[in-house]
Amino acid sequence: MHMNVEIEFKTRISKDKYEELISAFSLEENVFKQTNFYFDTNELDLNKKSMVLRIRQKKETFKLTLKSQSETGAFEYHVLITPEQAKSMKKNGFHTRDFFEQIDYHVFFQTSLDNFRASTPYMGGVLFLDYNEYCGRKDYELEFEADHFELGLETFNKMLEKFQITFEQTKRKSERALACIIDL
Repeated sequence: MHMNVEIEFKTRISKDKYEELISAFSLEENVFKQTNFYFDTNELDLNKKSMVLRIRQKKETFKLTLKSQSETGAFEYHVLITPEQAKSMKKNGFHTRDFFEQIDYHVFFQTSLDNFRASTPYMGGVLFLDYNEYCGRKDYELEFEADHFELGLETFNKMLEKFQITFEQTKRKSERALACIIDL
């Protein structure tokens, strides 16, 4: 298992702004698809605790991730799994304790989100441009990941100003996708 702390800043953007930024950073040929499969209990106990449990599929690579939110970032724990494990987990659910000792739930596949992502290094961090499809909905967002909260926030705010982007608070991808199955 691998653990890291993710410090990210994000805002919703329009389709036009997404296309403008893809062009500005010459990322037209760098967009790739990944699918997030979200798991929780039937009562959404993890979501209520600001935790996200997902399998992310990039081509034939499957990574199980547990994210736990905090004020300054998210702790992420990752486990690579096989395609067969992923298929079984989506079909039958699984016990979280089998992969993560810090939580003990039996979880089930709840919903998925297709994320078409482009990324590029930017000012000491990484800029992500995302187009998301889930439950018949589409949205766009800009994310900036940094190693340090204060410096990341400063860089993010300068980026918003430079590209004339009005900050628009956005929920996590998991929350948006889960909202399709239950009114959160």
